[in-house]
Amino acid sequence: MTTTTFIHSGECERIKDDMRGEFAEIINKELCGAENVVGMLRWLNEGESLDATLEDPKYQLIYLMEGSATIELGDKNYDVSQGNGVFLEPTETAQINQVGGDQLKLFHLVVPKQSA
Repeated sequence: MTTTTFIHSGECERIKDDMRGEFAEIINKELCGAENVVGMLRWLNEGESLDATLEDPKYQLIYLMEGSATIELGDKNYDVSQGNGVFLEPTETAQINQVGGDQLKLFHLVVPKQSA
């Protein structure tokens, strides 16, 4: 039997993350039984950024839902806005910097690298 879980993301606890804005986990084991994935909403205000560098090797998908940003990949900066995103392999890193006057809202999905 398949069950459907409805997650009211507006009711998920928002956690302040120093200069990396706020985040709320909206997909995880506790909320919906997700074994191998964590999904978050992230909010960045003026001067805040997200360093998408992880200690454990994981895949990441970061999608811009609202606002504007620059994404630093390697030696290049890319101006991005709503509807853009980045997929990172376990060894890749990126820096997402909020730009402009509007708050930046991101969907951040993290999936562990499966061993063979």
